[in-house]
Amino acid sequence: MKTIEQSAINTVRVLAADAVQKAKSGHPGTPMGLAPIGHILWTESMNYNPQDPAWANRDRFILSAGHACMLQYSFLYLTGYDLTLDDIKNFRQLHSKTAGHPEYGLLAGIEVTTGPLGQGFANGVGFAIAQKYMAERYNKPGFDIFDYKIYAICSDGDIMEGVSSEAASIAGHLQLGNIIYLYDDNHITIEGNTALAFDEDVAKRFEAYGWHVQVLPDGNDLAALSAAIKNAQAETGRPSLIKVRTHIGYGSPNKVDTAAAHGAPLGEDEVKLVKKNFGFDPDKYFVIPEDVAQYYREAGQRGVKKEQEWKELYKSYKEKYKELAEEYELISSGKLPKGWQEKLPVFQAGAEKMATRKASGKVLNAIADYLPNLLGGSADLSPSTNTDLEKYTSFSATNRSGRIFHFGIREHAMGAILNGMALSKFLIPYGATFLIFSDYMRPPVRLAAIMEIRPIFIYTHDSIGLGEDGTTHQPIEQLAGLRSVPNLIVIRPADANETVAAWRVALEHTTGPVALILTRQEIPVIDPKNCELEKGAYILSESEKAPQVILIGTGSEVQLLLAAQQQLKGEDIAARVVSMPSWELFEKQDSAYKEKVFPKALRLRLAVEAGSPLGWQKYVTDDGDVIGINKFGESAPGEEVLKEYGFTTENVVKKAKALLHGNR
Repeated sequence: MKTIEQSAINTVRVLAADAVQKAKSGHPGTPMGLAPIGHILWTESMNYNPQDPAWANRDRFILSAGHACMLQYSFLYLTGYDLTLDDIKNFRQLHSKTAGHPEYGLLAGIEVTTGPLGQGFANGVGFAIAQKYMAERYNKPGFDIFDYKIYAICSDGDIMEGVSSEAASIAGHLQLGNIIYLYDDNHITIEGNTALAFDEDVAKRFEAYGWHVQVLPDGNDLAALSAAIKNAQAETGRPSLIKVRTHIGYGSPNKVDTAAAHGAPLGEDEVKLVKKNFGFDPDKYFVIPEDVAQYYREAGQRGVKKEQEWKELYKSYKEKYKELAEEYELISSGKLPKGWQEKLPVFQAGAEKMATRKASGKVLNAIADYLPNLLGGSADLSPSTNTDLEKYTSFSATNRSGRIFHFGIREHAMGAILNGMALSKFLIPYGATFLIFSDYMRPPVRLAAIMEIRPIFIYTHDSIGLGEDGTTHQPIEQLAGLRSVPNLIVIRPADANETVAAWRVALEHTTGPVALILTRQEIPVIDPKNCELEKGAYILSESEKAPQVILIGTGSEVQLLLAAQQQLKGEDIAARVVSMPSWELFEKQDSAYKEKVFPKALRLRLAVEAGSPLGWQKYVTDDGDVIGINKFGESAPGEEVLKEYGFTTENVVKKAKALLHGNR
């Protein structure tokens, strides 16, 4: 006799097969194999409330195996989230809530956008760090305000991707016992059996990382799944991995345990066989038996009571710890405390030269006391990136209140962990490395932009001006690459005061990530009264008479423009100097402001930037020119390399005069 649990699980399997078949696209086999795991999670293991998906103390669920999204969509629909059966039928269609992979923001209950394998795995480490930090800061005896756990389902592909190795190593080192990951060991990838390229002992690997590991031979054994998750919940000193042997396409007579069940619909005839196998009418589609619907809705309803109990606890907490509660409510709103901007430093023009990386460090330390949710670190480069908070300690396995993070030489994981921290909605995380190593971080940078979340990426050593480390460390194409990412604000400040303004913009910007591009070398400090960085581009220095040419620059090259302006003035040539630290911020300005900075009638323009000239044509027009770099760098002292590549006042003057004489 079939139990309600088995009927419910089979309903999820058939629902996944139907949705993928209707869409004529998708991955039916993985959700079919994972249905028992999902069933235990949503009916027994996790704390959640479909009526309030953003409940602060809910458990977080991450489907790192994002291709199996019909599993998550099915359980969100069945347990009562804001999702209809029509949404399920609209799987993978234009403007659907049920996208091809889970997308944060499209549907309540999706904690993070997944798809690129390994990202969700690493995001979960960020989620776990956020919970530990919040618990340490706000929990008090008798008031476990934040005691939620991080659950994830990951696949063979997640385990193979390098970012998961980086993240697993960090999680084990930090002893993040609030992580419970279920590894869907189904032995199948797109090309066939995993044995084609993968035969390591995953359990031993994770034990070596310091994880608590359990191995289950049968993914359909509900009692064993339940017991294993309970064991993981009880293990608070180590992250947990439960390796579960499942069968992709379970219930499909001809495609179970084959790659054919992975990345394509099963086919109409095979779907009918699946339905017959599970006792469904093969000629009916998207059928949810009434008892199954009631069963899952009751499971979802249990979360209403759990949240209400939490609210009562928080009410008592707020009465006893009023200041902490007010602080928590402020940071969870996404707002910044009043008066924090008054703590920003101001640097005097003409003062000692200062690298913008150093100015950035001074900003961080000036405001850290006033922003308790601002925390971060670097990929083993804090002495070079100036990201340590001098008055604070390091976050570790024994110190959860630390605000300095040591990500190790793991840029990829750092980016993904920052995303998880940002998705907590409590924290404003930052992470730093050299600009050249932003290449290691492209997937999480892109995903942060897609999700419209607010990690701050700090990239120092921003040009060939870094000098002796040579070609391998000197960024050329990285700025252009970052600027090509939609919804990423890239800011390359010209001096210490623009760096202060860049931090102000980064902290106030709440709808996407910001990348700060900073110098290694020391550069002059410009008069702060002229700074309008928030507009992206502004007239830094106007000529005394009508300008004949516009000199445009970013970062350390702006100093060359100011010097060139004075030389040109001595030759009775009027030049306007425009500092353009952020293309993205400039594009947000209205047409009147754009015309003020770059008049259409003034077409002689020279852009100067120590990087690829790609993209500058939009601003210099066909009559202008760019001093940029179209080859790789050289190993030599920075000043020598800059001179070799034409980044001198004399060359700027020469190029500007050539434009005036019609010689580009």
